[in-house]
Amino acid sequence: MKKLLWVSIGVGVGVLASKKYAEVSSGAALNRQVGKFTDRASEYWEAFHQGMTAREEELRSALGVDAAK
Repeated sequence: MKKLLWVSIGVGVGVLASKKYAEVSSGAALNRQVGKFTDRASEYWEAFHQGMTAREEELRSALGVDAAK
């Protein structure tokens, strides 16, 4: 009975792995995921940079420091 359980678990994992491999091997799904990730990372970095620049300007004006050279 124990062996049957492990065989069925192995078959299930094999089926799931083969489906995932078929998705990834096409390349289109992987390219889409990488594209989405890089777009999100780029948007995050741009927002971070804008916020950092705005905060630096606020601090410079509050402290009366000249603009960066």
